[in-house]
Amino acid sequence: MKEEGLERLKKLQDLLTIERDEDLAQYKSFFSRNNINHRKENGVTWYPIIISNVEIGLGEYLIIDIERTTNHNEPHRFSGGKIASLFSNTYPDAHPINGTIKVISQNKLRLSLTLDELPDWTDDGKLGINLLFDETSYREMDIALEKVMSASNNRLAHLRDVMSGIKPPVFEKENETTQFGRLNQSQNKAVQKILAAKDLAIIHGPPGTGKTTTLVQAIRQTLMTEKQVLVCSSSNTAVDLLTEKLHREGINVLRLGNPARISEDVINNTLDAKIAAHESYKDLKAYRKTADEYFRMAGKYKRTFGREEREQRQLFYQEARKILQEARVLEDFILSEQFDKAQVIACTPVVSSGRMMRNKQFSTVFIDEAAQALEPMCWIPITRSNRVIFAGDHFQLPPTVKSKKAEDLGLKETLFERCMHLENVSVMLNTQYRMHENIMNFSNAQFYGGDLKADASVKDTVLSFDENEPLLNTPLDFIDTAGCGYTEILNPESLSTANPEEAKLLLDHLKMLIEHYEQNNPSGKKILIGIISPYKEQVQHLTIRISEDEFLKNYSSQIAVKTIDGFQGQERDVIYISLVRSNDRMEIGFLSDTRRMNVALTRAKKKLVVIGDSATFGNHPFYKNFLDYVDSIGAHKSAWEFIY
Repeated sequence: MKEEGLERLKKLQDLLTIERDEDLAQYKSFFSRNNINHRKENGVTWYPIIISNVEIGLGEYLIIDIERTTNHNEPHRFSGGKIASLFSNTYPDAHPINGTIKVISQNKLRLSLTLDELPDWTDDGKLGINLLFDETSYREMDIALEKVMSASNNRLAHLRDVMSGIKPPVFEKENETTQFGRLNQSQNKAVQKILAAKDLAIIHGPPGTGKTTTLVQAIRQTLMTEKQVLVCSSSNTAVDLLTEKLHREGINVLRLGNPARISEDVINNTLDAKIAAHESYKDLKAYRKTADEYFRMAGKYKRTFGREEREQRQLFYQEARKILQEARVLEDFILSEQFDKAQVIACTPVVSSGRMMRNKQFSTVFIDEAAQALEPMCWIPITRSNRVIFAGDHFQLPPTVKSKKAEDLGLKETLFERCMHLENVSVMLNTQYRMHENIMNFSNAQFYGGDLKADASVKDTVLSFDENEPLLNTPLDFIDTAGCGYTEILNPESLSTANPEEAKLLLDHLKMLIEHYEQNNPSGKKILIGIISPYKEQVQHLTIRISEDEFLKNYSSQIAVKTIDGFQGQERDVIYISLVRSNDRMEIGFLSDTRRMNVALTRAKKKLVVIGDSATFGNHPFYKNFLDYVDSIGAHKSAWEFIY
């Protein structure tokens, strides 16, 4: 049995290599077949840019601030922690400079370099920056798997055997009388389970059931007996949300890595912000400023090569490094203090393996959104903990796997899913506080065995209770475009699909809904609207149409248009879903990923409108059940009712 477990992990390691190779091949293929303009459009290149500031950062690294000078509103894929490469179009043969993105906004980023000075070509303009293929996550996952496989007669070996089903998980007797805060019965049960767990426990949190609230309470209670815990998620946004909520509970959180949400609570908990608030920071800053001046003076000799100039330059560099050495001692003291004080260290799994965390071991690691993380990713923080708490939902977004071969051979199965099969380790939260019960009921039947119930505060909530307003007093509509002749269109460059006629129908319906809502809403309370499509091409098409529509552009602050992944963990008063696919071959592509569709169908609070062609997807079992469901509640409408 143990050998089988090790064999499975070795296979997992092989699949990870296949995935890495495919990821790299896709990256190289994209960069080789796309010119600089296409790369800009795809958000992996900024050009042209300027370097607006150069300074010495933490650990003697050179920090440069980069701004793009055009295309300010173009979306991009740059994000904190990723590796990027500075290049010159003036000197195409010059060796690019690689660095790590520290801070990112829409049009500016801060890049950390392991250089003493910038090369001459950076002074001559025509600069750009490319997003690079990031080896770090693959390397750290591989290292973690090696640790897990080689573990013997220690805590990691025990956890490996528990999660492989070789050894049973151990629990103390649960204290069922203890109630925590304002948690409901199933939330309390989940916290009790976690406090009793010696090895492993799972919070299974379907949409809107308060998974994050429960997790925060579990962390609070754990800190009653443990000095410090590790909190991870592969999503930076989820780490930020937990950081915010824990901070508001008065818990000292150290947020490592790069926040995706630039809220005050998150920023104040970052390592940089805590260092800046330290009483000794002014001394550290003075050291850095002096060293920076010496570096600048040395830089003046960049283009002169006489012996005296070289000697003078060396003296300046020596003095700068001497001062930086003193700064490093002070910096290490401040860093050590921040790590010692923190009750929670919050970060992504890859960051948990970083230089500053190398020697740290934790009693408990909490891994949120664990059902979205590849198994090797979860093992990274587990290798430095004695006990594991998972939170997530294996019926929502799965992990992204780029290699079809690796996916088919099992890489997509998560550690969360495997552990859900273990006896007595999980508690499902069964009361949802988000949506009308008619919006909930289809997903409830398909994924949750009918065990979910809508709380009284939301179960009957609609946009209006006026009997004469069927557009507002019904929680769910499926608008069927079958027979309308709407046809999907494939973009040969992006290989993504759009359906312009379906998009027009959606926006016409939305305008009508907004008009009716405003007539029935004398208080002027605004509603938040989400428009979801599985296809990026449709998302882009809808975004452009809204920006050009004289009526809708007035509501742009209330309307968010995103892919399904972009709405994970979010909710809106009204959600529209554009299914896009409409063809004679009954090909449904992404729509066959029913876990993703579960996410889309459970974002709406008061009104859900799904638009699509039943003739295209109606033969798929999931969508056949959906059609039966909307028929059963009188929510099946024809597009012809809304075409004028």
